[in-house]
Amino acid sequence: MRVIPTADAMRAWSLLEKREGRRVGFVPTMGYLHEGHLSLVRLARQRCESVVVSLFVNPTQFLPGEDFAAYPRNFGRDRDMCRDAGVDVLFHPAADEMYAADHSVIVDEQRLSAGLCGASRPGHFRGVLTVVAKLFHIVLPDVAVFGQKDAQQARLIQRMVRDLQFPVEILVGPIVREADGLAMSSRNKYLSPAERREALCLRRALDRVEALFAAGERDAARLRAAMMEIFDGTPSARVDYAAIVDDTTLEPLAEVNRRALVALAVRIGTTRLLDNTVLPA
Repeated sequence: MRVIPTADAMRAWSLLEKREGRRVGFVPTMGYLHEGHLSLVRLARQRCESVVVSLFVNPTQFLPGEDFAAYPRNFGRDRDMCRDAGVDVLFHPAADEMYAADHSVIVDEQRLSAGLCGASRPGHFRGVLTVVAKLFHIVLPDVAVFGQKDAQQARLIQRMVRDLQFPVEILVGPIVREADGLAMSSRNKYLSPAERREALCLRRALDRVEALFAAGERDAARLRAAMMEIFDGTPSARVDYAAIVDDTTLEPLAEVNRRALVALAVRIGTTRLLDNTVLPA
């Protein structure tokens, strides 16, 4: 496995792979890898002869007061995990390699980013889309793989690729969970043992919605109320949102009469966790 720190060297490597007839798969990450990331690597490997993982904690997607400085980092551990997973290249740029000191061009989206995380983290998705666009120009992937846990992000990247006509196929891999049901996340390490136990309220809330839906409930307000009962009974939980939206447009639904995304953002103590499930049409 090669570790490449510069954009020019990364682009040159990808161009050579393409000239030799190998498809390039790409998994963008901010590091502190876990089995969820590795599942995306395996998905990329199924579709492509060569696989690149990027490791870059992107400063422009963090708001003032968020955890950019504290975000977990362990380059040696991530490098070893990528090597063991059969990754061909680990792209590991410095911040000044990705952003000029006077950078002033951003990628913004005007519709899908308005609600959910976009409502409580204004500017977050501008940072996400800008860095992903830059990574696509540098890595030149044929296929890029993102995780369903960050469902809104995945939908936004799909929209960016469509609207800006990037020649990239986007795959969305399923959520990978711990044995007790908690969605894997690099931020889970922030949780104390007591908070870790209370964090299971996210999965319990989704289980409740899925059970009610299977029993015939279609009223979104009643489904949401059932989730809120679980959060109200969890002392450390503070709900950012518990929403039921159209899975494509992310518009709120009053009735679940088409494919719907049930999306959660909940703080357990000071740690903001995301989870979701999809209700079929």
